[in-house]
Parts: sequence; C-alpha cells; structure tokens
Amino acid sequence: MSLEIHKKTIDLGDGKPITIETGKLARQADGAVVITMGETMLLGTVVSSKEARDDVDFLPLTVDYREKYASAGRYPGGFFKREARPSDTEVLTMRLVDRALRPTFPDDYHAETQVMIQLMSSDKKDMPDALACLAAAAAIAVSDVPFSSHISEVRVARVEGKMVINPTFEQLEKSDIELMVAGSLDSIVMVEGEMKEVSEQEMVQAIEAAHVAIKAHCTALAELAAMVGDRSKKREYSHEKHDDELRDKVNSLTYDKFYQAAKSNNDKSARKEAFSAIKEELQGNFEAEFLSENAFVFNQYVKETQKEAIRRLLLDEGQRLDGRKNNEIRAIWGETNYLPGTHGSALFTRGETQSLTTLTLGTKLDQQTVDGALEKRSDRFLLHYNFPPFSTGEARMIRGVSRREVGHGNLALRALKNILPAQQDCPYTIRLVSDILESNGSSSMATVCAGCLSLMDGGVPIKAPVSGIAMGLITDKKSDKYVVLSDILGDEDHLGDMDFKVTGTAKGITACQMDIKIKGLSMATLTEALMQANEGRAHILGEMMKILDKPSEDYKPHAPRIVSFEIPTDTIGAVIGPGGKIIQAIQAESGATISIEEVDGKGIVEI
Repeated sequence: MSLEIHKKTIDLGDGKPITIETGKLARQADGAVVITMGETMLLGTVVSSKEARDDVDFLPLTVDYREKYASAGRYPGGFFKREARPSDTEVLTMRLVDRALRPTFPDDYHAETQVMIQLMSSDKKDMPDALACLAAAAAIAVSDVPFSSHISEVRVARVEGKMVINPTFEQLEKSDIELMVAGSLDSIVMVEGEMKEVSEQEMVQAIEAAHVAIKAHCTALAELAAMVGDRSKKREYSHEKHDDELRDKVNSLTYDKFYQAAKSNNDKSARKEAFSAIKEELQGNFEAEFLSENAFVFNQYVKETQKEAIRRLLLDEGQRLDGRKNNEIRAIWGETNYLPGTHGSALFTRGETQSLTTLTLGTKLDQQTVDGALEKRSDRFLLHYNFPPFSTGEARMIRGVSRREVGHGNLALRALKNILPAQQDCPYTIRLVSDILESNGSSSMATVCAGCLSLMDGGVPIKAPVSGIAMGLITDKKSDKYVVLSDILGDEDHLGDMDFKVTGTAKGITACQMDIKIKGLSMATLTEALMQANEGRAHILGEMMKILDKPSEDYKPHAPRIVSFEIPTDTIGAVIGPGGKIIQAIQAESGATISIEEVDGKGIVEI
C-alpha cells in the first residue's frame, strides 16, 4: 500500500517553522497528523462514530493529551516504570484543547468523538502543550468529521516588553504576561493565563498578537485540507429529529409563561419550581403515548423556548434572573479565623456561592515534587479545589477529582501565586484547600477571594490582596444588541454567550479564563467586558477588606515555627532542643545561617 503524504509548513518569521504532515502515521484513524517544531513532535488523531445515540442532545467529545517520558529520554517514576493516570499538567492541556474545539462542531452533531494527542519527541526547550490544539485541529481538518471553522491555539508571552509566540521554557520564566489563546480566522474562542498585575489594555494587546499567529495557522490548515482532497470531504449525518409543528406549538404555549416566570421569580428555587409547573401544564396538551414516543425532542424544545425567553428578558428589559442590574454584584459577607484548629481559614459568601478555604503551613519537606516527562521541580504553593454534589443540592456518585476541579483549582492558584512573598520573607510551604459549600455562579472566583483572606488570616505577608469576578455576555443574533453581565449566576453562564473570569489586585490583572460560545466577538466588546470587570473586582475587593484588611502580624501559634540562627563553622545540619540549643551538629566545609523547624521543642535542620 503506497503512502500518500502531504505536508504544510507554517513560518511566522520567528525562526521556529512548524510542519504539519499527514498520511504517514495512524492511517486507520479518521484523521491523523504529526506536528513538528524543531525536535518537538506531536501526534494528533481523531475518531468519530458514524452514528449517534438517540438519547444524546450534546457532543460527547473526549480529548486526551499525554506526554510520553520516552520523548525526552526519561523513565517514568514509580514501581511499574510505566505512564499511568494523567498528570495535572496533562489534564489542564486536555481542558484547554476541549474548550477550544467544542464550539467549532455543529450544534446538531452528536456522534461520540475522541481526540488524542501525544508528545512523541521533545527538545526540552519548546513547550509542546502550545501545539496540542493545532495538532487536534489539523487532525479534524484532514478528516471527514464536520466542523464549522478551522481553529488553532498559541501561547503568547511578553518577554522584556516584546510579545513572543510559543515561547521556550526559559523565555517564559522571564515573562510578565502568559496567555493561551485559541481562535479562528475571524474570532477568539478561548483565553486562559496569568499576569503580573498588568492593565486591561496590555492584556488585549497580547490577545491581538496571538490572533495574528492563529490566523496564519488557520490558513495553513485550510490549504492542507485542500491538498488532501476527498479524504477531508465532510460526512453527511442526521443526528436530530425535527418536528417544526411540535416546536411551534411548544413555543406558542409556553414562551410568554416562561418569560413571566423568569421576570417574577428572583429566587432560584422558586424559579425552578415555576418552570417545572409550566412544563407539567404543557404536557397536559399531548397524549401520553405521543410524549413517550417524542420525549427527547419535546424536552429539547421546552429547554430551547425557556432559554430564549430568559435571553429576551435580559436583552429587551435589562432584567436579570435575580433582579440585579447588569453591573451589580451580589451581596457579600464572610469571616476569617472561622476554624480555630487551622493555620488560617476564611469563609467567603457571594450570593448563593460559598467557599470555606483553609491554609496549612509546612516546611520544605512538605513541598510537592512534580516529576513529569519534561520537567522535575518542587512546588511550595499548592491550591486544591473541591466541588461536592451537595453544593448544588444534588446527590451523585463521587468518582475522584474531576477535570473541572483540577482546572478551577489551577485558575485560583495562578490568580494568587504572583502575590505570595519571596522564600526569604516566608520560608513556609503553603497549601490552600477550597471546599465549595454552595454554588450558583463562579465558585472558582469565590475560591480566589476566600484563598486571599485565608492567607492573610494565617499571617502570610502577601504583596497585595486579590479579588475575582465572573463576567457574562448575552447577544442578539439578529442585531448588534448585547449586554455584558457582572457576577453571573449559574443559569446566566449556561444560557449566555461568554464566560469570562478575571482576577487581580488594585494595580492590575493576575489571571483570567474566557470561553466564548459565539463567533465574531470584537475586541471592543472584549475591552468593554474587561473594564466592567475592573469595576466589579474593585467592589468585591472593597467588601473583602471589610472582612480583613491586612495580613495578621504573625503566624498562628500552632503553625510550624521556622527559626534562623548562626551555627558553627564546618556544619551543615543540626538537631536542636528547647530554645534553639544545638544538641547535635553535622560537619561541613563552611558556616551558614539556616532555617530550622521547631515542633514541641525539638526539630531537625532541613539540608
């Protein structure tokens, strides 16, 4: 069997050309490509079922990204010496690719689809996760799997004042802006990253720089698909039943009722009950046998009508589900030192979203060792986010930490990491744990606020307090009318066109995460949302300062005590007794000042 290999090169003029090749590897997949930049190579594949299940009204998309240890000439750790469950780094990359890809599939395409990307070779200089979405999008481009537009994703960093696309590990360490940006030829669909207190205008400049590179990627994908020819011709499919008569009847009988119910019920529970009553009343207009045979499309049309009614209420009357103005923030309250046995704790409640976050201080021995395929390091700051089902009044199976929990925890960590003190000013290992006790709109931003308060409660001398807010957007598909919403509810996130989370200090932005569900969002609208978010962040920060306005003057008495003192020449370690008296010394070449953990009057020097 002869090979039909096609190649396309993307050259952005930065000395790092990217080659896309298809036709050589994984030919039984619906689409497969190899992405090469220098000595870094990724394999991207896609397989999609020919038929869809009858009971699915969404795209069952799975994205998997793995970094093979052999790609960098390394052995996996552990007894089995084999890659096991994905690391947090791999999970976060999967989420970035999924969030970029999902909006590009047709709304009525419901076939089981699996995208797999694996790092096969690495030069240990370039960051392969920046190429993962390009690999996935290229695999789809050369397949028969339908999509609405070519997309790609790049990392952009500002290094010494200059915007750099897909920086190296070394360049990234020197940057003050780092964003992952995904988009198509005409719009941005996803943004996530961290910054060192930069302005909204600077962030927009980084996104614009990224979009220039993304456009070049998308053009190359279109040309590669044309080179492949019939292999990339999109399949025909029919995954939804359509009954226009039923849709019109559901709409005519319920639209006004849903509109009024949304307008009159500011409380979430009351609104939910009113919506359920409307649906139950509607069912009385149909025979039981008809409803049984058409349950799927019937429920779909009810949801569709309900969603449209709520959106029109927001657009036409400017009224939100809980009665707030578009830029109004829900009531905020909280307290610190809530848990007396912890090193620090804070309860932060905004509307119906509540986080109880705890602080634990440890020593160097408590740092987390990260042993990945491309890097080995120790982290002194950890943040874990838990989202139990009772927080939304649900009872469901708990199957370990979800990708969502990993992602939300990482966003909060990035929001707070750059305001932590230097090692010499705070020698502790720091762990924050956010337990979401109630959720109706952006629990990740509640985690940021509660985490900041918990750090201050525990005496950690942070550089500046951080607050966070989630923004939304509702647009009119038939006109240029739109409304930007501050501090969105869960329902506003679900039915809206944008979910935009922004965190920062009074000086500037520290982290962001944005998902856009529509095409053609202008930079002007994005800038407007950022400026409205700035106002909201300032308000939330002011409310936080009423709870606790500065770090406690000292660490909690029951926290591990770190002491420093002079030790004799030729000593690198010692065992101490009460009062810091050295009772055993370990010889070395020269004297030094060291830190010692003291617990119950005894301690051991960390070497």
